Amino acid sequence: MHHRLYLEKLKSSLKWRGLHGFLISNITNVRYLTGFQGSSAWLLITPKRNIFITDFRYKEEVEKFLSDNSVWEIFIYKNSILSAIYDLYHSMKMRNLGVESSVTYEFYSSLQRMGLMLSPMFSVVEEIRISKDEEEIRLIKEAIRRAESAFIEVLPHIRPGKREIDIALMLEYALKKAGCRRLPFDIIVASGPNSSMPHARATERVLSEGDLVIIDWGGEADGYFSDITRTVLINGGDISKKIEIYETVLMANKEAINGIRPGIRAGKVDEIARRVIKKRGFGDHFGHGTGHGVGLEVHEKPSISPGSKDKLREGMVFTIEPGIYIPGLGGVRIEDMVCVNTEGSTVLTGLSKELKII
Repeated sequence: MHHRLYLEKLKSSLKWRGLHGFLISNITNVRYLTGFQGSSAWLLITPKRNIFITDFRYKEEVEKFLSDNSVWEIFIYKNSILSAIYDLYHSMKMRNLGVESSVTYEFYSSLQRMGLMLSPMFSVVEEIRISKDEEEIRLIKEAIRRAESAFIEVLPHIRPGKREIDIALMLEYALKKAGCRRLPFDIIVASGPNSSMPHARATERVLSEGDLVIIDWGGEADGYFSDITRTVLINGGDISKKIEIYETVLMANKEAINGIRPGIRAGKVDEIARRVIKKRGFGDHFGHGTGHGVGLEVHEKPSISPGSKDKLREGMVFTIEPGIYIPGLGGVRIEDMVCVNTEGSTVLTGLSKELKII
């Protein structure tokens, strides 16, 4: 991974903004800049020094991990992270320390009470993470491949009589078997009336004839995630309205993807999807954004949502996931992952989107 390059980009983007240092507390940003995948670490970056701060639990692991890395100095604190930052701040004669806005108010105010001059910093590392390089895209594609192979394995089991939780557990097992060390989020299997709730969780409900069934799941590869949704329909009764809803969501999905161009506002892509759904008379039933960035986190920049001013640029990876949710009838969501290229976008997901009636 190009962690050193990411660090150089960060230092260049800071241009120090009147700061003597920048404290990184977000563990995902620590992982992005160093490759470290433990649960507790901090980075203190100055124009000339890069200090990796952690506690005794990770001493041996970090020393091995960074043994051939001349970029980082290791600082193992004994008492608390607050006292460690206080000591470093004064020993390095700092006067203004940038702090990520994701720290707790308690942490920030504690440092202030200790006499440190602080400046909150908003989405500094996240703005660099927003465009993926070739290696990151390769890992995201592998996370997609694992997710899709797991779904293909489980699809024959999506039948009347199965519980939502049965499908979710089978899918989780298949994902782990495919190489995912962890899941990006709890798998959603929402059938029948549950499918009209966009973030329903898998329950004991038994799949029945006429059900729309939304399956929303993701895979992982070396810390990078994927996020996919497919909706299937179980035959039975009058399903004409459900087919109409599905075809509308599919059209919105395809048109939004076709509208992706580098340089346009992310909000414009959301508008395209929303216009299709509104035109078909379902505008009141699409209440969430059309998509979100995916990478080391399953929800990151850019935001493909109404009014989003994030400008699309090459290397951005995000979802396109319009949906329609009608209480009492059910819901449909179709979610793909795309990567912005020089002319438009490449669809990274490969599963069929044509309606599968079981």
